[in-house]
Amino acid sequence: MQLLAVGLNHTTAPVALRERLAFAPDQLGSAVRAARNWFQRTGGQGSEEAAILSTCNRTELYAASCAANPLDAGAHFLADFHQLNYAELRPHLYMLPQHEAVRHTFRVASGLDSMVLGETQILGQIKDAIRTADEAGGLGTYLHQLFQRSFSVAKEVRSTTEIGAHSVSMAAASVRLSQRIFDKLSEQNVLFIGAGEMIDLCATHFAAQNPKSITVANRTLERGELLAHRFNGKAVRLADLQTQLHQYDILISSTASSLPLIGLGMVERAIKARRHKPMFMVDLAVPRDIEPEVGRLNDVFLYTVDDLGKVVQAGIENRQAAVAQAEAIIETRVQSFMHWVDDRAVVPVIQGLHENGEAIRLAELERARKLLAKGEDVEAVLEALSKGLTAKFMHGPQQALHRAQGAERAQLAELLPQLFRGRR
Repeated sequence: MQLLAVGLNHTTAPVALRERLAFAPDQLGSAVRAARNWFQRTGGQGSEEAAILSTCNRTELYAASCAANPLDAGAHFLADFHQLNYAELRPHLYMLPQHEAVRHTFRVASGLDSMVLGETQILGQIKDAIRTADEAGGLGTYLHQLFQRSFSVAKEVRSTTEIGAHSVSMAAASVRLSQRIFDKLSEQNVLFIGAGEMIDLCATHFAAQNPKSITVANRTLERGELLAHRFNGKAVRLADLQTQLHQYDILISSTASSLPLIGLGMVERAIKARRHKPMFMVDLAVPRDIEPEVGRLNDVFLYTVDDLGKVVQAGIENRQAAVAQAEAIIETRVQSFMHWVDDRAVVPVIQGLHENGEAIRLAELERARKLLAKGEDVEAVLEALSKGLTAKFMHGPQQALHRAQGAERAQLAELLPQLFRGRR
């Protein structure tokens, strides 16, 4: 099954075209059924799924299809249903496959793709569209899961980014300042000290830049591990920084400590171990976590909460910071959903293995029953049963290994022992 989203919105098409592609509310049910039939006629296998979202700013077809070219089929369906010239419509359409479709769905639900950034009306419109699609028989396993997750993502984005604009802006400013020191954050190791709200925000912003690594240092290792896990990072104890500080290029600290956690001597040793490679530090704590004298070192760029306050711009900065945080959340949830999709792809294989195994079991069981009915010795029958089951289960893998050659045989030789390693 291929997931897809095909449509246009206020950024890709003028209102004159959007109104021609719009679906009236009383059309949506029949349009969903028509879309499923369309995909089936273009190579689908009867389990096609479809949903249609139509508002003043967008018209979008979401689908899960086994058609040969589902994106092209979806685009042609929109043109055909409204009797529009496909060549005229195509330049205004976006055609998004798989994870791109998932990301788009999450962004739309979260209000990031709206004309008014962050507006909440779109979520209600999506819920209405999905309810209609469900009643029309358009939802199956894939779209149901996609939209249920989109609602959860939208809730997370709104609750997480509905915090003080000052906090969001400080996190965004930290990223921007670090980019003045390092051209590519993707090559830098980032350390966060603390695990509170501000560090959570900063971690979200830095994670969106795909740094080389993320580490969280906290007094309570368990809480640090919870935060680090969300960003595919690792956690260490504060005490470990004495010997590990030199490993990090970027350090963001925000704790409730009454005394500095990072002293001048510790940083001097770290800089020496780094052979004077620059370190970027942001101290968001009050009282400060980093001794002020650290800022005098030639190879250290230290910023305090007051320094960041001067950098932060009012208004638009707050909005852009919220978007960056939301995008990072969405990206994480897209990866989670695609992992679920990948798992779904092996379900038929697993079902086939179970069915084959069950057929073998029943055949051998029937043979054993016949032998017992003839008065054969029970122990001999059980021995034959066990040997028969083993032989038949091993026949397929052995034949595959004999038929394979070269790299395929080497791969099977490595994998088969793992697959058939029993519990001891």
